[in-house]
Amino acid sequence: MSALPEEYLATAIEAAEIARSLTRKYFRTRLDIDDKLDQTPVTIADRETEQAMRSLILGRHPDHGFFGEESGDQTNDQEWRWIIDPIDGTKSFATGKPTFGTLVALLHGEAPVLGIIDHGALNERWIGIHNRPTTFNGRPCRTSEVTHLLQASIYTTTLDMFDDNSFARYSSLSKACRFRAFGGDCYSYGLLSSGFTELVCEADLKPYDYLALVPVVEGAGGIITDWQGGPLTLESGDQALAAANDKLHQAAIKHLNA
Repeated sequence: MSALPEEYLATAIEAAEIARSLTRKYFRTRLDIDDKLDQTPVTIADRETEQAMRSLILGRHPDHGFFGEESGDQTNDQEWRWIIDPIDGTKSFATGKPTFGTLVALLHGEAPVLGIIDHGALNERWIGIHNRPTTFNGRPCRTSEVTHLLQASIYTTTLDMFDDNSFARYSSLSKACRFRAFGGDCYSYGLLSSGFTELVCEADLKPYDYLALVPVVEGAGGIITDWQGGPLTLESGDQALAAANDKLHQAAIKHLNA
């Protein structure tokens, strides 16, 4: 594709700033926690944040598609489509843990070409753009140079995201690693992009959970796919594997599909 229009990047950054303002207003306050139809939690902060982001994006780009966790998929065959998760890690947010984040993805056709992982409570932001180096708070970042599973750490938000089959596959991989850690939400993928962990392996995901991660991880030198090694798109399943480099990724794929 041609270069990303700068006005689209400006919109994405402003959307992230709006999310910071609203999530900070509600963070560590007493909120009602509702259950959605899929039994996942949601708060007024999730809803207000997405609505404000949606108003900004479609107000500027009315011919673009929009898919938000709270408002659903309103995309069709638009050339440009925004995929938004206003609060990735609502359980963390609702319990006062600052690893929750906001995810902003922009697709050109089927490909994620812009991704933002924003952590307002921590004042940390990763920006990934297709064919550009990923930045962390404005400075380029790189993934780890570790290439052997025995030296690699692996992150997973929670074991609750696995069923019996996927847990067995994840367990095979994680036991081959140096150690495993939990509870990161989308922060884990930022840490991978900055070289502090080598693998993230997760399941039970939706497109708004992983599409923003693709340009960030890839622009930092990493690889992120489904568990079979296929690209992550709107049509992908619910599994994602991120690795610091190709050698680790290939080794992880073998464990997941043994």
